[in-house]
Amino acid sequence: MVLSGYDASEKADVQKVAELTVKCFKHHVPAAVPGIVFLSGGQSDEDATAHLNAINAMGPLPWEVSFSYGRALQAPALQAWLGEPDKVSAGQAAYLHRAKMNSLARSGSWSPELEQKAGATA
Repeated sequence: MVLSGYDASEKADVQKVAELTVKCFKHHVPAAVPGIVFLSGGQSDEDATAHLNAINAMGPLPWEVSFSYGRALQAPALQAWLGEPDKVSAGQAAYLHRAKMNSLARSGSWSPELEQKAGATA
């Protein structure tokens, strides 16, 4: 993804990240490439999801655009679980939620409101 640098005084918004990323790919990635898979690379869990969603919402694209978010999937689960036996189900629920949100972003169907709804029911 085309992201602002860590020290940038002004950060690109989600739509700008999507626009610049797709523009870069269209100029440099052949349509014959079957897919592009992102790491979360220093983004927050929700930012990684929002960026992936905005990129896919610009479709149709000539490639499948997906995620390989290790940290962005695991961090919320580990935070909910904390290694405590009585919090295993909370960790599992957090992992499932993040996976569902990224699955929706994969098709451009995610929205921030879905995060709020899930947080209210958890």
